[in-house]
Amino acid sequence: MARKLDKSRIIGFEINLSCPHVQKLGMEVGDDPQMVKSIVQTTKSNTTKPVFVKVGVGNANLLDISEAAINAGADGITAINTIRAMKISIDNFNPILSNKIGGLSGSSIKPVAVRCVYELSQKFRVPIIGCGGVSNWQDAVEFMIAGATSFQVGTAIGFGGMSIFNSINRGIVKYLEKKGYHSVKELIGRSHKY
Repeated sequence: MARKLDKSRIIGFEINLSCPHVQKLGMEVGDDPQMVKSIVQTTKSNTTKPVFVKVGVGNANLLDISEAAINAGADGITAINTIRAMKISIDNFNPILSNKIGGLSGSSIKPVAVRCVYELSQKFRVPIIGCGGVSNWQDAVEFMIAGATSFQVGTAIGFGGMSIFNSINRGIVKYLEKKGYHSVKELIGRSHKY
């Protein structure tokens, strides 16, 4: 896939190695440093574009898995994926998802995601994309202060639509002006100074 898309206009790849609801291809792969290494090396050998690895909070240590990905050539880390969760119907007593277990996302996982970004940015000198609960400009700023060089918005699009991006951008610009900063780069990892 990477080889076929390498000449396209996309700017890079994100390998999802931590999907909590795909059996035998999700978190099981993302919890195995050797599998992570193999997948990253194979992907990197088939593209000239940057490759990010999306990690989750599975059974393995997030820092160890990220280190395996970086040592294999990953250009950056996306943290974090959804967290394994489930919901059961109180009417028919069955799990509501056909796979029984799915992924919890949105604002409920943000504190976990911020902690992961903080720990990753302390240990590694690669770009980190923060994700998991960004629903407003304050969330985006918090991720950057924790060490994220960028962030993703997912669940919030379902609630607020595409206008969420303009709202986040405007909020960040106003925040920078209020603080007297000239660039978001001045925010990245700022919490590590304390």
